[in-house]
Amino acid sequence: MLSRAFLLILTAVATPAAAAPPEAKQSAEPPRQSIVRIVDQIKRADYEGDRVALQRLHDELPTSAADKSFASRVLYWRGFALWRRAINGFNETPTPTDLETDLNAGIADFQNAIAQDSGNVEPKIGAASSLGYLMYLNHKDQARAQELLQRVIPLTKELQAEAADNPRFLWIMGPVRWSTPPERGGGQDKAFELYNRGLEIVRKPKPQSDPLEPSWGEPELLMNRAWSNLNRTTPDLKAAAEDAQAALQLVPYWHYVRDILIPQIKTAQAKAH
Repeated sequence: MLSRAFLLILTAVATPAAAAPPEAKQSAEPPRQSIVRIVDQIKRADYEGDRVALQRLHDELPTSAADKSFASRVLYWRGFALWRRAINGFNETPTPTDLETDLNAGIADFQNAIAQDSGNVEPKIGAASSLGYLMYLNHKDQARAQELLQRVIPLTKELQAEAADNPRFLWIMGPVRWSTPPERGGGQDKAFELYNRGLEIVRKPKPQSDPLEPSWGEPELLMNRAWSNLNRTTPDLKAAAEDAQAALQLVPYWHYVRDILIPQIKTAQAKAH
């Protein structure tokens, strides 16, 4: 599927310059610029919890890019849109029935991104997380859950070797450590260690990055740490509130933090007094 902007450019190239009205030339948007614009909209729709927009924007991104230098990144953001569409769905009541469809389609996009560039760890991170959510959805089906586990284990090991200091990888591994028994290397403290390390890494000064390269992570790590402080065996409500507010300062329109997590923290604080 080609973006509308790309089709406009193809039309402009095929039309003699004298026949093309000036306004048509001005409205044509370069393919890469169009993709960057859609990616920005995807990131905002994710934070806003706008699942309708995430589906639409996913469909607006092309399944292939004429410029192979960023083809893997385009496919990554297609997968990202559906991955986050599913995650946002878990926060809705009643729970939408299309979460598994979103996750499977997102994994397909991530796999296509990996096929374009096997050295790109970001779609591997998205695929591993999506497989984990599929395991959760299928936890009552032991055969299906086991099949998914056999897919996620080698991918996680690969990421541990390639992306041990990637803050987005640390973000998806936090909940895994949280739910893993201490005797198997997990526990709540281990999850906090990952979040703290991720925040330290993501906050280090970096040169201006390509807008198609994922750089998210700080708000998400703060959000997970806030949730963890709220839900740990001995809750730290002050720390939970501080982390949630810090995340909201970075993303003031974040639906989950503003409308769900912070009210949960305030309710816990009221009960504690």
